[in-house]
Amino acid sequence: MDSADYRFWTGRAADWAADYRDTIRTRPVRARTAPGEIAARIPAAPPEAPEPMEAIFADFERDIVPGMTHWQHPRFFAYFPANAAPVSVVAEILVSAMAAQCMLWQTSPAATELETRVLDWLRQALGLPDGFHGVIQDSASSATLAAVLTMRERALGWAGNRQGLAGVPAVRVYASPEAHSSVERAIWIAGIGADNLVRIPTHGPLRGMQAQALEAAITADRTAGFLPAGIVACIGGTSIGGTDDIAAVAAVAARHGLFLHVDAAWAGSAMICPEFRTLWAGVEAADSLVFNPHKWLGAQFDCSAHFVRDPEALVRTLAIRPDYLRTHGKDGVVNYSEWSVPLGRRFRALKLWFLIRAHGLDGLRTMIRNHVAWARDLAERIDAEPDFEIVSAPVLSLFSFRYKPAGCADADADALTQRLLTAINDDGRIYLTQTTVDGRYAIRFQAGQFETTRDDVTAAYDIITGIARGL
Repeated sequence: MDSADYRFWTGRAADWAADYRDTIRTRPVRARTAPGEIAARIPAAPPEAPEPMEAIFADFERDIVPGMTHWQHPRFFAYFPANAAPVSVVAEILVSAMAAQCMLWQTSPAATELETRVLDWLRQALGLPDGFHGVIQDSASSATLAAVLTMRERALGWAGNRQGLAGVPAVRVYASPEAHSSVERAIWIAGIGADNLVRIPTHGPLRGMQAQALEAAITADRTAGFLPAGIVACIGGTSIGGTDDIAAVAAVAARHGLFLHVDAAWAGSAMICPEFRTLWAGVEAADSLVFNPHKWLGAQFDCSAHFVRDPEALVRTLAIRPDYLRTHGKDGVVNYSEWSVPLGRRFRALKLWFLIRAHGLDGLRTMIRNHVAWARDLAERIDAEPDFEIVSAPVLSLFSFRYKPAGCADADADALTQRLLTAINDDGRIYLTQTTVDGRYAIRFQAGQFETTRDDVTAAYDIITGIARGL
């Protein structure tokens, strides 16, 4: 592809992308293809000769797009959003064109220094104290893994990476059942083992860890010869928004000298609104925390903000410094590859810089406040329907409900709710997902797509209730 072809096809791709966003409401939110259908359209063997771009682009439109679930659809109410505000997409085009590998300061000084500045912008926006320092990870899963590795190393006197875990007491980490599955995966990868992830019972409407139970578990483990290392607290759990009392958990962590990591992957974005910060009161006592601007703030995936109070502990855990990765003759530079598990790093800070400048914190706050208000209004309307019940009250813009007509037994209501969810998603106008709460099948609703409007949420009510009455 020469320069003229490159200019033409990047322009063609940009035009396609703009048309796609303009017409996305006409598409079913979830792909309607059967397993294997897309693969059957793709040749089993690679081509030996070059193929024309016209043919490749046409095949993309004909064979690939119909098999995509449209995460940028304003009626995507499933999971949590993986947003891509248009301005962040523009930034990503520039990042892709430069194709820089930003592992060290010297491999792109602007990437490192912009990351430092933009993460401090986010720190201020969240109301975090000056003592926190930020780094962009690819996902909350990676940030949590880095935190688990750090708490492990700190508990082992920084000897685990060198000596391994053989012959040392079993390291213990504590979390509630509402914590994300990435916590358990981090425990696996860190060599701690799933049996040493201690699940602490929850209580209250927010299903937070019981501080007394947490303290008792730590004390019992020490007596039994285990090595308590850290706690992973949760703000806005994936299922129904489970949220720990950070102040109470932090007090336990401080008494026992444990590392505290806070996973606020989705809900953390809402903390740019001061009125929502009661959800993580006490967070200033955490050793690290993570949230995903690629969820609710609109940054294109992937972009996860990881804040730590002691960068040296993170670097001591993760940094390997062979001579070929040293920046000689430069003092005081930051190499963010030493703050992350992967060595390679994309220039993720640029899209945050574009996004925050183009929308301003006020614009982003307005979006989040609207989503919260609209979701709460929808929950009230569904709750007022005689054949529906709210299973979990809204936490920010997330709640769950189920369909239970009068006289319907719980087991039958589970089956009926599952039928309703399948019918809604097959209909294609909105997309929802399910969870289980206290053994009951429930449907999750979460408003968070960057371009969702009040009308989209109102339409969700009409679609949910209309399809339910037709079952």
